[in-house]
Amino acid sequence: QDAFLMEDIDVIVATIAFGMGIDKPDVRFVIHYDIPKSIENYYQETGRAGRDGLPATCIAYYAYKDILKLEKFLRDKPVAEREMSAQLMQEIMAYAETTGCRRKFLLHYFGEHFDEEQCNGMCDNCRHPKEKIEVTKEMQMALEAVRELDENYKIKTVVDFLMGKETKEMKDYRFTERPLFGAGKDKDENFWSSVLRHALLNDLLYKDIESYGLLKFTEAGRKYIDKPWPIKIPLNINYDEVSLEDDEPVGRTAVLDQALLNILKDLRKREAARHGVPPYVIFQEPSLEEMATLYPVTIDDMANITGVSRGKAMRYGRPFLKAIAQYVEENDIERPTDFVVKQVANKSKVKVNIIQAVDRKIPLPDIAADNDLTMDELLEEMYAIVNSGTKLNIDYYIEEVMDEYTAEDIYEYFREAESDSLDEAWAELKDDDITAEEIQLIRIK
Repeated sequence: QDAFLMEDIDVIVATIAFGMGIDKPDVRFVIHYDIPKSIENYYQETGRAGRDGLPATCIAYYAYKDILKLEKFLRDKPVAEREMSAQLMQEIMAYAETTGCRRKFLLHYFGEHFDEEQCNGMCDNCRHPKEKIEVTKEMQMALEAVRELDENYKIKTVVDFLMGKETKEMKDYRFTERPLFGAGKDKDENFWSSVLRHALLNDLLYKDIESYGLLKFTEAGRKYIDKPWPIKIPLNINYDEVSLEDDEPVGRTAVLDQALLNILKDLRKREAARHGVPPYVIFQEPSLEEMATLYPVTIDDMANITGVSRGKAMRYGRPFLKAIAQYVEENDIERPTDFVVKQVANKSKVKVNIIQAVDRKIPLPDIAADNDLTMDELLEEMYAIVNSGTKLNIDYYIEEVMDEYTAEDIYEYFREAESDSLDEAWAELKDDDITAEEIQLIRIK
């Protein structure tokens, strides 16, 4: 993990038995070699990608045998746990096999509504849409089957009922004698599973989680049986028969100097090693990309880059400014003329907001969030404010997050130190279980 954070290696691999606590904003790929046990797990794990706001790619490999393998692990579990886990696996299988918008599917699962037109090709299904078919009559029939089974069964049982499968369950409960038994036998299991899953996605049905996923009607679903409206769905496909196809990721439209960006990335890695911090602490990827677009050559220019405070520019920026200036001169590049005035007003406004918020004793994480800053960026802004001669009284926050002995140890260090260098303080105090953030807080005070 340390090597991955420091970018000495490009890939890290974990099993489901290992909780990968990766706090790294610029993860570009998350790849699942097989499907997770639940949508919650999948959502959490893919959430590690692209936290810096730049495009990232999530790839999941899937075959039905993944589900069979997970089911084997459940055989010795208690009945209630087994049934609940089976329900979760059914959901992740539906996600893996859907040919609809994956973003819509995920947000629907967590209780949110999303217009798939806004996906803009970010998921594979919207990028390569499948042909849709009209299923109004079939949707009616599926809902009538749910009603005929008294809203008391899961998708699989409803599908078996529609297809006329004479299973033990069908015979034991005399479902074979009901009017709709076998009414959909001209379609296959894949078709009816798709129809019922889209009934869920279109809010005609919902799954009662407390009863392990029994299908229940929404108000819209009851109305649909008597007054249907047109519904088109993309048919789910048999993933055991799918062959891999070339799939190009969504391209970025940002105009930047790729050669300069590569130089800045290499420089960031060297500077990170020199300071003993992960590369993203120096500058995050969006900041490097903006530098490779706008060519800042002064501290003021650098402080106007997105995600770069004046404190961070002063602390880490000079080697980057030197590299950019050299690159601009060697390649005879004309810099953007409007760069000098970019965001100056916003920077001043942020400083005023910070000073006023500290006066009101607002917790620092809240101040950071209100000003769209990370905690590290906020502390650097505060340090720059103090350096300019403005007093910030943050005792209220220090007393909340730090014990008096730790604070006194850091005070003692700065009283005797020849400089207020954060790197020197960190090198001296890190073995005493003191964090860099605690050192920054006392330095500001």
